[in-house]
Amino acid sequence: MVVAFAFMAETSRRRFLKRVIAGAGVATGPAVEAQSTGVRAFDHVALPMQNVEAMVAFYRALGFDVEENPQVCVAHFGTQMINFHRPALWQRENFTLRAPKAAPPCGDLCFVWEGTAAALKAALDRIPVKVEEGPVNRQGGRRTNGSSTYVRDPDGNLLEFIIYS
Repeated sequence: MVVAFAFMAETSRRRFLKRVIAGAGVATGPAVEAQSTGVRAFDHVALPMQNVEAMVAFYRALGFDVEENPQVCVAHFGTQMINFHRPALWQRENFTLRAPKAAPPCGDLCFVWEGTAAALKAALDRIPVKVEEGPVNRQGGRRTNGSSTYVRDPDGNLLEFIIYS
């Protein structure tokens, strides 16, 4: 009898919470429930780099906190990071923790820009870097549209900066 009561209380709580969440306009359903375990976000991305000094200067100019280590340069932003493998690491035959054919430029990254389009333009102008395209309307990972601007870093990786309104 205790087991049956615990089960009923648990399902009643679930129904109650689902009603409260639905009434608050919070997303629910199989996709959200499936995310309670498993992959939640990117932690970091790793890319090979060729032009070490230019890449470090470029990402620092964009406001990234860059740590230089003997094998990698780590560019931190928010709670994520990019590990840039130095040429001495990614060119070694016995270095297998990478895509087998990865060589610069192989990155196509999109960053969320917190700020205005004018602030983004000013930041890019200070580096300076050529805008490849944009601002243009694009759908991003949030499944909503934003304004995107595309540039290339010194190794030629494509960088997208999206501003959500």
